[in-house]
Amino acid sequence: MAKPSQEHLRTLLWVGAAGLAVGLAVLAVRTVMTQRRPQPDETSRRIQQLIDEANQLLKTLDEQRNSA
Repeated sequence: MAKPSQEHLRTLLWVGAAGLAVGLAVLAVRTVMTQRRPQPDETSRRIQQLIDEANQLLKTLDEQRNSA
């Protein structure tokens, strides 16, 4: 088996360094993207509760109408 030359080792080092840089960049982007999800505020939460309650009432009304 032939011994790798200095040039091959240097190329391999640069390829490894570039791969590491890309991996770190991907990790950083994923971390930033997961942290940017806005937390729902109290008003939005209450609106969603009212919508869910209205949907439940409509479902109950529809069931009563169908059973009568």
